[in-house]
Amino acid sequence: MDRPPQAAYALSFTEFLCVRRPLRISRYGHGMDLNVAIVEDDPRYRSSLETLFKHAPGFALGASFGSARRALDEVDRLTEAGQRPAWRLVLMDLQLPGISGIEATRILKGRLPELSIVVLTVFENPATIVEAIMAGADGYLLKKTPATELLSQLRMIITDGAPLTAAVARTLLSLVRQSSRSTATERSRAPARLDLTGREQEVLQCLVRGLSYKQVADHLEMSIDTVRTHIRAIYKKLHVHNAAEAVARAIREKLV
Repeated sequence: MDRPPQAAYALSFTEFLCVRRPLRISRYGHGMDLNVAIVEDDPRYRSSLETLFKHAPGFALGASFGSARRALDEVDRLTEAGQRPAWRLVLMDLQLPGISGIEATRILKGRLPELSIVVLTVFENPATIVEAIMAGADGYLLKKTPATELLSQLRMIITDGAPLTAAVARTLLSLVRQSSRSTATERSRAPARLDLTGREQEVLQCLVRGLSYKQVADHLEMSIDTVRTHIRAIYKKLHVHNAAEAVARAIREKLV
């Protein structure tokens, strides 16, 4: 059971009451909250997450399950009734009773490709991170992430971002670098730029460092909306769909 020590990872009221910035525009509609479903078998941690999403501006608690099987059964029930889940984001634990979080991610993505799934776990080992992403996870966050940062990372979902904590981003970068070193032709090839502007390269470099949108905005002294505009342009030019793919290509092709 993927159960964090309660004293270390429990979410406190002090943390999430400090989160005041609401979601103003959602890709699911104007002024709508991001509806979240939780799949977590630790009842105390699950309860903390439920309280968080009931109170955090811009979010709504859509459902909460103690196992992947219950979540999948609910999807089946709604499908049989000709309905779809109201939730647009699933926070997925990994080590669950019965069906694992990775297998549940694979199944849910097969049935509901538009559903965003973000892993929330204690596991930081590279093999697990890669397996989750290959299963279709749209982001990978650690349970030791403070509540304010957790919400900030999840907000990336509305702009097609991929939430990654800094530790996970560093792990992915390490894997990409190892792969890059194994190919001598890539090491000797002159760096490509793919028509990225100087500002886009700076933003991309910040993503490589694992910075959040807000941190990029602060570092480069620009608005978050401007950061999002640059990131959309980067995705289009690199032919990628999320931050993890952009970071991987940036390292592999020496773009930064």
